[in-house]
Amino acid sequence: MNKPILNSKQNSFLPKRFASIVFSALFIPFAVSAQNADIKTQWQHADMATDGLPGVSAVKAHAYMAEKGKTATPVVVAIIDSGSETFHKDLNANIWTNKGEIANNGIDDDKNGYIDDVHGWSFIGGKGGDVKQDNLEFTRVYGMLKKRFEGKDAASIAAADKADFAKYEKTKAEYEKRVGEVKAEADQFNAFYGQFKASKEVLTMALGNDFTAEQLAAYEPTDDEGKAAKGMVLNIMMRGINLDEYVSYFSTQLDYSYNIDFNPRTMVGDDYSNPRERNYGNNHIDGPEALHGTHVAGIVGATNNGTGMDGICKTAQLMIIRCVPDGDERDKDVANAIRYAADNGARVINMSFGKSHSPNKDVVDEAVMYAESKGVLLVHAAGNDAKDIDSKDNFPTPRYANGKTCSTWLEIGASDNSIDHLSADFSNYGDKTVDIYAPGVDIYATILDNEFGPLSGTSMASPVTAGVAAAILSYYPNLSGTQVREIIIKSGISYKKHKVVMPGDEEKKIKFGKLSKSGKVVNLFEALKLAEKMSK
Repeated sequence: MNKPILNSKQNSFLPKRFASIVFSALFIPFAVSAQNADIKTQWQHADMATDGLPGVSAVKAHAYMAEKGKTATPVVVAIIDSGSETFHKDLNANIWTNKGEIANNGIDDDKNGYIDDVHGWSFIGGKGGDVKQDNLEFTRVYGMLKKRFEGKDAASIAAADKADFAKYEKTKAEYEKRVGEVKAEADQFNAFYGQFKASKEVLTMALGNDFTAEQLAAYEPTDDEGKAAKGMVLNIMMRGINLDEYVSYFSTQLDYSYNIDFNPRTMVGDDYSNPRERNYGNNHIDGPEALHGTHVAGIVGATNNGTGMDGICKTAQLMIIRCVPDGDERDKDVANAIRYAADNGARVINMSFGKSHSPNKDVVDEAVMYAESKGVLLVHAAGNDAKDIDSKDNFPTPRYANGKTCSTWLEIGASDNSIDHLSADFSNYGDKTVDIYAPGVDIYATILDNEFGPLSGTSMASPVTAGVAAAILSYYPNLSGTQVREIIIKSGISYKKHKVVMPGDEEKKIKFGKLSKSGKVVNLFEALKLAEKMSK
């Protein structure tokens, strides 16, 4: 799963290595009550010429269409993610409804194989409950290899198994390295956390329980111990950081992500050995762990009601499909989610997830081919590891085993609102793999409990693009998926020759055109102008 992140610059009080690792995986949203957020808050909608921010010019685009007397029609967008808070006040009006299904009658009314799938489906839930955590695909691959080869040496391995044995040895070394690093980081954090708690106890004696940052800032300790305690605690409080989130992060890593013995699949109740099994799961699409999917859904199609925030596409119908846990999604579930979306009328699929291994890539490829055959546009986040995915794997991919490429796929990098840092410092890149960039830093959208807040990641850039695609189709519904893909790439704003800070290396600058195929940032206003020409 490509979890959203905060800018690590906000966390410079942490040791550099600890900060870089933790904040590539951990996110702490800043919740904001509903308000009429301005264009700077929702900068993904902004226009460079008008607002000085390199957004997708959504406000300008919709105004342009209104002047032309064009009316937007509904477009179904599948949000394949961790689930979404369907009752959120800025989402509930735009949640897709399966008109062939009668709610809560326990019958598969439309005979699509899924009972009571009124607003979507979950492939990681069943009669045994709903999967919250899962391990990494890398861990699952290592676990399978370990069962086959643990305790054996190269001399005892049959010739037919030597390649797999070599993979086992390599994977084992990598697994042990990763677990060792997590344990070392956990020890480093626990030492820091212990100091923080001790400092807070010192201050509690002077200020009482539940003191505020303002009270602490005004407090003047008289001894060195009090001064040191104030400096440490105030630093944390002023950043709004809850260190208990880090405790959760490390326990998740060791108890779930890298735990080869953890298997939540019994909750689902499917035959996991059959990767092409279709009809399993439940209709619990609101979660648990729905923060990520709620944010993604809002970016695409939150209700444009004058409060909270606005989705890119005013008329998106959000089909919620849950297959992404807190951990890596499984290929079988991804394939079924794509097929479900294609079978139930989605014109656009957003996929804000990714992983480094794909044991059943052939099954996912079959589903992608199926969606492609139906003209569905698939929009995928490039990932948040600041790596070149031309040479390093990030699944799923549009490249089939037969050498062909999906013609209705867009791979999206994350752009920042600063021209000098136009590529977000965490964004994956690749001038052969990433198609185009879109806003993905501090994107303000819906979060849990009817709230709103900013998150960052290619997970946010992908739904910005999916929203643009849906908006194009809402005005020009006769366009095909391949045409919409072409329009988005051709109409993007070019920054090819503009030098930007290299993702993952603050000391290096590179031409923006070297980071993606197009060297462009998505723009809805220009896309709609081109769509008008192509539709004729």
